[in-house]
Amino acid sequence: MVAWELHLLGSWELLRDGAPLPIGRRQQRLIASLALMGSRPRSYLAGLLWPESSEHQAAGNLRSSVFKLRHQLPDLLDRSLDPLRLSDGITVDLDRLRWVAQKALAGTLPGAGAEDLLFGSELLPGWYDDWVMYEQERLRGLRVLALEAIARNHLSTGNYEAAISAARYAASLEPLRESAHKLISRAQTDSGSRADAQRTLLEFRRRLWTEMGVAPAERQVVNRGPAAARPQSGWIPRAGTAGPER
Repeated sequence: MVAWELHLLGSWELLRDGAPLPIGRRQQRLIASLALMGSRPRSYLAGLLWPESSEHQAAGNLRSSVFKLRHQLPDLLDRSLDPLRLSDGITVDLDRLRWVAQKALAGTLPGAGAEDLLFGSELLPGWYDDWVMYEQERLRGLRVLALEAIARNHLSTGNYEAAISAARYAASLEPLRESAHKLISRAQTDSGSRADAQRTLLEFRRRLWTEMGVAPAERQVVNRGPAAARPQSGWIPRAGTAGPER
């Protein structure tokens, strides 16, 4: 039985029994769309992959691509004529990333290497089709949510260093995401590094103001723990100031 492996993370690559295969650009895009979206009608795929072509020409392009795949790579596509889908049993690296993310969102630590996988796995870099960029954004959002979930999990068990690492990964993917910076600050505070926690929030506040011209959605307060009093105003002093701004 042929072992198919499809890589969409980092770069596009199709392997058969461990050996990479040369695939034309049109066929790559068809395979990638089926791996990302699952079974789809021919009419949908034709419009998706050739949006600037006429309906007749797009259908012809799809028909040609399917013909080449069925003859060059038997058993890669399911035998169904319409809708089209990949055959069962194809290993897609994206599926593992999604599985890891769902485990994290369910509150389970996925295991060693999960954070590196979530942080470093860019989907089809260098592909600028509208449908690819949409999927890239969706996947980036899923990765950020999963990394924040991992950070909260580590935080709940007192593993502050791991919590900070996961939250920083999330903040690197979305530098203006407030929740990621709050998680970093909370882990720093709970670990006893209150100065670092305050610095994290101040730097985020300045960056948000510099790049977006807005303040954070909520005034940031460094969590000093349940036994410590908090400023009633929720004010965070800027460097060189002695009291709340008026």
